[in-house]
Amino acid sequence: MSRGRRTALIAADKGGLSIVRKCELLGISRSAFYYDPKGESELNLKLMKLIDAQFLETPWYGSRQMARWLRRQGHGVGRPRTRRLMRVMGL
Repeated sequence: MSRGRRTALIAADKGGLSIVRKCELLGISRSAFYYDPKGESELNLKLMKLIDAQFLETPWYGSRQMARWLRRQGHGVGRPRTRRLMRVMGL
């Protein structure tokens, strides 16, 4: 059973068991139950659009060359961030 499904079961059940006990029974940590995922920032979305457009022109660019290209365009972006964004995009 996925973590999302287990979290939904805990949230939907209004029974007498505490959240701690429900989490123990379903094998999920309390922090995972309370975790609220955040989306990408506006800047990251803008960078992803730029990466996508450049990748269509130069599909052989890896994260190093893409980070270098972004810096030449005036964006202070390092390789780890570029690599993460490219991984999120599936490039």
